[in-house]
Amino acid sequence: MKLQLTDFTKRFGQTTVIENLDLTVQAGEMIALLGPSGCGKSTTLFAICGIHNLDGGSLYFGDRDVTHTTAQERNVGVVFQNYALYPHMSVFDNIAFPLRVQRRDNSVIAEKVRSIAAFVHIPELLERRPAELSGGQQQRVALARALVREPDILLLDEPLANLDAKLRLEMRAEIRRVQLETGITAILVTHDQVEAMSMCDRIALMNKGRIVQYAVPEEMYRNPTDMFVADFLGNPPIAFVGATAHGDGLVLDGGQRIGSDRRFTYQGQITLGVRPEHFGPQYGAGLRGEIRFMETHGREDLFSIALAGGGELRSIQPAGSGLRLGDRIDWAVSGPDLLAFAEDGAKL
Repeated sequence: MKLQLTDFTKRFGQTTVIENLDLTVQAGEMIALLGPSGCGKSTTLFAICGIHNLDGGSLYFGDRDVTHTTAQERNVGVVFQNYALYPHMSVFDNIAFPLRVQRRDNSVIAEKVRSIAAFVHIPELLERRPAELSGGQQQRVALARALVREPDILLLDEPLANLDAKLRLEMRAEIRRVQLETGITAILVTHDQVEAMSMCDRIALMNKGRIVQYAVPEEMYRNPTDMFVADFLGNPPIAFVGATAHGDGLVLDGGQRIGSDRRFTYQGQITLGVRPEHFGPQYGAGLRGEIRFMETHGREDLFSIALAGGGELRSIQPAGSGLRLGDRIDWAVSGPDLLAFAEDGAKL
């Protein structure tokens, strides 16, 4: 089901936290509301599910205006960060709870609960209580409870935040599998870029109550609208260095010239963004510096390079390169992958 939020405004007291925000999610699409703490992503989610009222704007599920309907009337499934399972109930009864609120027949409830439990791979857990489950199992129960009512929209509020790294990886794939197989329209709230990029069709990156870019993950990574987007996406993060754009090339603030045939119509002071995978010996030579820091990541190493004359870049190289702290290097950047930003932070 298509979701459309138009001119959404939310105030708490005299403070406006979101103003005139627009968001469209196509039927069957999974999108992420991504951004730092306090950017308004959970507020937006809570407005969609009915926990918060809209102080301005409209909300449509398909052709139905749900702007002023209650949460119960919106038919949304929600998975919260802490799962919100009833500790005194069995897994079966936790999953069945939304159907009992709807006063469904007991035989229908039993059939639906067992079917959804099998779908999320927990049929053997139905008689247990939440305290007897692992974090991943609790999350599957919460997901089953959200789906059993056959919602129009599935909302996920930081669902993986309480899981360890290995389990997060497993559950990212599992949630995406469930979403794709059901075809349900879903919105994921997260501050974790890896979750957003690996699980979702598109990302709405938020900052200070507004969406600064809405795009597929690869497009947002390769073509960010401004320095905030470029800095937020990418791990290890992008490095920024000051430079001057001339008709015949680029000169870093420290005096070194970028050995690239890349030309910019903009002339004057700019900021260059260089991702770690776009700086190294594989691109040639021309930028001199010294290795000041390194991290071993198993199959690859991350280096921080202090450039001669000032500035710092990062580089990812295969493990076993033989490079050490204090080594002097003469590398180059990938010209086609350089990002350039104006003084106001907008991408050139």
